[in-house]
Amino acid sequence: MAVPKGKVSKARRDKRRGSNWKLSAPTLAKCPKCGALRLPHRACKECGSYDGREVIAVESAK
Repeated sequence: MAVPKGKVSKARRDKRRGSNWKLSAPTLAKCPKCGALRLPHRACKECGSYDGREVIAVESAK
């Protein structure tokens, strides 16, 4: 039966496990109404629209 020769330290264990968990940047989709980049399946922060209708009242700063 295989038995480990010695205790594996937390640092050595975490070094081995840490290389598999790289974060990736979120994908962005273009808003069909105003063309601003937004997260998919969320309302646009620029114009307040989602699925072709306005769901958030956004005041223009211009």
